[in-house]
Amino acid sequence: MLLQRLVEYSDRLDLPPPNFVEKPVAWIVELDGKGNMRGLLPTGDPKKRGSLLQKLCPHVMRSVAIRAKLLADNGEYVFGITREGGDTAKVRERHESFVQAVRDCAEETGNPDVRAVLRFLENFSPGDLELPDNFEPPHEITFRVNDRFPVDQDDVRRYWASTFEDPDAAKMQCVVCGKARVPERRLQQKIKRIPGGQTAGNALISANVPAFESHGLEESLIAPTCSECAEKFSHAANDLLVEPKSHIAVGPVVYVFWTKEETSFDARQMLFDPEPESVKALIESAWKGKEFKAKEDYTPFYAAAFTASGARVAVRDWIDTTVGSVKRSLARYFRLQEIIDWDGSRGAPLKLFSLAGATVRDFKDLPARVPKALIRFALAGGVLHRDLLFQAVRRNKAEQRVTRPRAALIKLCLLSNNDFDLKEDEMVKLDYNRPEPAYQCGRLLAVLENVQRAALGKVGATIVDRYYGTASSAPATVFGTLLRGSQAHLSKLRKTKPGLHVNLQKELEGVTANLSEFPAKLSLKDQALFSLGYYHQRAHRGSKADDQEADE
Repeated sequence: MLLQRLVEYSDRLDLPPPNFVEKPVAWIVELDGKGNMRGLLPTGDPKKRGSLLQKLCPHVMRSVAIRAKLLADNGEYVFGITREGGDTAKVRERHESFVQAVRDCAEETGNPDVRAVLRFLENFSPGDLELPDNFEPPHEITFRVNDRFPVDQDDVRRYWASTFEDPDAAKMQCVVCGKARVPERRLQQKIKRIPGGQTAGNALISANVPAFESHGLEESLIAPTCSECAEKFSHAANDLLVEPKSHIAVGPVVYVFWTKEETSFDARQMLFDPEPESVKALIESAWKGKEFKAKEDYTPFYAAAFTASGARVAVRDWIDTTVGSVKRSLARYFRLQEIIDWDGSRGAPLKLFSLAGATVRDFKDLPARVPKALIRFALAGGVLHRDLLFQAVRRNKAEQRVTRPRAALIKLCLLSNNDFDLKEDEMVKLDYNRPEPAYQCGRLLAVLENVQRAALGKVGATIVDRYYGTASSAPATVFGTLLRGSQAHLSKLRKTKPGLHVNLQKELEGVTANLSEFPAKLSLKDQALFSLGYYHQRAHRGSKADDQEADE
């Protein structure tokens, strides 16, 4: 299904000729009609690929095998010049392969410009060529004859496409179009810009070891695809990975998005940098019934997740839905993550990067499953996997603090799974009367921390820095000690700041009144609720503690 939808998308693109790709050409060999060389002209600075001429040139996949690209290739093939430390014998074979490819084209097409290139190559000797100091064998080179590029000419392009056809090859049913055609043994186009992927690109269909093979089929034959469909879905995937609006890369995974028809809806923007007013309008439309029912958008919406797996592309996810359904899922995604900010204000919607990064110490350690789960939930709904809850709770304990992104992620997980019978409009801010002991224990830790700060000011390590992990997992072992320790602080405040003492004493009594006893042990869900209780209580007071990060 993914490949078919990509082929459909390719019909909206200005595709290059079959087996042609755009690439930077560093040098142009200028010839006259008789094949005499007029000069070797640079197209830009070879060290700056962006300054070079971008040219549609013949393309073929090759690794160790020797196969020339017609009329445009690197210096080893075109001139037979060996790079430093290279194999001279192999380079000679490469050059001979390039000359033969031009000879075959000239004989088949009779194109006079190709014949001029052939005459130049047959009379050419590497020793007679004066090369600029900045020329290097890996640079790409093509030819221009009397101001015409042979690679641009229709008969040359048709000929190059025909060289990939094998009339004697067995036909198979293409998995994309369903027609009986000669399948591509190796796809000629690779998918580029996959995070962590190879510079030359990764194969979307490939079996390079026996574990991936099926029924004796090897390489790309495991999913037989005709050359036309293979070109189309490869170009479509690469186009989606180039256009900023149509993809988002988070850690090792990249999602591509597209719709069957053009639409103004921008899913990437909503995930990458959500604007508060846009999110507010989306939520109101979904939950208050404004316009949604009358203007339901049935435009097909597609999304796919890719990661690199060696030389191959691993498809991690596939979503086939409608724009209207995605809008409703996004509205729920933003509503469930809504949570008060540290200063007590209504918190802005969080970016996907903030939520995903909240699960790891360093963003480079982010596993693919985290952004995959978040994006699927945002676009397709459902529930968030418990693994994200575990990761967020673990980071709270490791860092001995709760950040706003982690609190929002924990809220997302709990509400999406309907834990504690939570409603979708709950847990945005402090709830004094929540019955769960875990939540009230979290509140209590925040109040005790406030008492310590009020009495001692800034200290090297607060009780949260020292006891958060234990308090959030085994409250009974630590809260007795913390309560006893708070009495000295309260006594000091009674003398120095009597008004503040009264307020803090009331807060402390209000929380402890909801606790008949301290739980001996808290489950994962309870630890998550503890963190929300702590966060809500701190944010409720509009704390500006120096050591508490409030960034997103």
